[in-house]
Amino acid sequence: MSKQKEELEHRLKLRNIKHSDFRDIREIMVSAYKTQGMTWTKEEFKNQLNAFPEGQICLEDNGKVVAVALSLIVDYSKYGDNHTYDQITGYGKFDTHDEEGDTLYGTDVFVDKEYRGLRLGRRLYDARKELCENLNLRSIIAGGRIPGYNKYADQMSPRKYIELVKNKEIFDPVLSFQLANEFHVRKVITKYLPEDTDSRAYATLLEWINIYYEKEEKLIGNKKTIVRLGLVQWKMRRFTDVDDLMQQVEFFVDTVSDYKSDFCLFPEFFNAPLLAEFNKMDASEAIRNLAEYTEEIVIRMRDLALSYNVNIIAGSMPEYDGKKLRNVSYLCRRDGTMDKQYKLHITPDEQSYWGLQGGNGIRVFDTDAGKVGILICYDIEFPELSRILAEKEMDILFVPFWTDTKNAYLRVSTCAKSRAIENECYVAITGSVGNLPRVENMDIQHSQAAIYSPSDFSFPHDAIIAEASLNTETTIVADVDLDLLTKLRKAGSVRNLAQRRLDLYSIQWKNKR
Repeated sequence: MSKQKEELEHRLKLRNIKHSDFRDIREIMVSAYKTQGMTWTKEEFKNQLNAFPEGQICLEDNGKVVAVALSLIVDYSKYGDNHTYDQITGYGKFDTHDEEGDTLYGTDVFVDKEYRGLRLGRRLYDARKELCENLNLRSIIAGGRIPGYNKYADQMSPRKYIELVKNKEIFDPVLSFQLANEFHVRKVITKYLPEDTDSRAYATLLEWINIYYEKEEKLIGNKKTIVRLGLVQWKMRRFTDVDDLMQQVEFFVDTVSDYKSDFCLFPEFFNAPLLAEFNKMDASEAIRNLAEYTEEIVIRMRDLALSYNVNIIAGSMPEYDGKKLRNVSYLCRRDGTMDKQYKLHITPDEQSYWGLQGGNGIRVFDTDAGKVGILICYDIEFPELSRILAEKEMDILFVPFWTDTKNAYLRVSTCAKSRAIENECYVAITGSVGNLPRVENMDIQHSQAAIYSPSDFSFPHDAIIAEASLNTETTIVADVDLDLLTKLRKAGSVRNLAQRRLDLYSIQWKNKR
C-alpha cells in the first residue's frame, strides 16, 4: 500500500479525551466558534478532565482528534430550567459536577470542519446516550445554540423559529441535528450564552430521556426484562370428575414450570369436558351446572401457581351468579393473589345456545413479570380493546381461545398478530384440540398456539416468536424481551403508539363503573 493511500485512509477511534489532546481540541474550537470567549482555556480543560474523565469523549482519526463531546453530571433540581451556561458548568471549571446527580449535562459538541458531513456528531451523541444508560442517569440535558436564528431575528420570535425548524421549513445547523438525534425542546432559554451573537443569546433547552433509567436499584426482586411464556395447547378428552381434570392441569403446570416459565396460559373453556356429566340437560342448563365447578378449579389453580412458582392464566370458565352467566379468565399469581377478566363480546352462537352475557370492564394487571392484559377469544377481534390496554402500558396480551374451524382460528390468530404490531406488545394465544363426542356445542376444536411480536429489526421478520404444531396436544415455551418493546416505542422504524394523530381521533372507555 502506498504512503499516499495510507494517508487518505480513515482510522476512526472513539475514546476518552487525554490531557495531551488539548492542542487538537483548541484548534477545532477556534474554527468552530467565532469568538474566543466561547473556547476553553487550558486550565479549564484540565479541570474538566479531572472532574469527570469518563464524560469527556472524542473521535480521533489516525491519532488526531477530529470531534469532541464534553459533559458532566449534575443534580438538575439545583439549577432548574432557567440556568445559564456559566452557572451549570461552574464558569468552565466543572466544579458543579456531582457524582450523585441524576442528569448528564452536555456542555459542548464540535467537529473539525474538514470532517463535517461524516456524521461524527451522531457517533458522539450515541456514545453520550450509552454513557447515560450505563450510569443509570435519568436523562441528557443540554442548552442548544440556534446559530441560524440571527438571519430571522427581525422576522420572528425564537419560538416561531424553533417551530419552523421542527417542521423542516428552516434548517438550523445545531438544532436540526439535535432534533434528528431524538432530543426534544423543553423550552427557550434567554441569556444562556450572552456572547453567542448568532443565536442572539437565546438557546433551546433540550432533553433526551433514558428509557432504561431505574430510580432505585434492588439486589433482588427487580422487574424482569426477559419473560418466559409457557402455552398449553390442550386436548379435549373425557374426564370423570374435577380431580381427573386437575391431574391433567397439574401435569402441564409442572411441565412449563420445569422450564422456569413466568406464565402458564390455558385455553378458553378448558374445563368443558366436564359438560359430559350434564349432557342430558339443555345446553343452557348444562353450562350453568358446569359453572358450579369454577370456584373449586380456580382455588386449586391458585395453589398450583404458588407451589410451582408460575403465574397461571386459567384460560376461561363459566361463572353464574343466579342472574348472569358470564365467561371469565382468572389470573392466578404466584404470590397467591388473583384477578379476573370477563369476556366482553359474546358470539351469536354463545348467546343462542347458552345465554352468555358480556362483562363491563377491562384492565391491565400488574405482575412480577410485567404488565399484562387478557382478552378472551372473540374480544381480540375488536382492536379498540387492545388499544385501551396499550394506553395503560401493557407489555403482554394473553388470548385464551376456543375455535372449532380453521376460518374461526384464522380470525383469532390474524387479529392477534395485528394487535401485536399495532400496540407494540407481545400477544400469546392458545386453544384446544381434539373433539368431545356427545357434548353439545363442543364438537370439534382447531388450534395452533403461538406467540406474536411487533414487526421490526429486533424481532422475528414474520413477527412470530414461537408456534405450536397444528392440532396437536403440546406446549410451547419461549422468551420475550420487554426491553425490546421499550426500545421499539422510543426508536423503532415506525412508532404506532407515539405517532397516533390524537389531534384527529381517540378511543374512550365510556363505562366508568
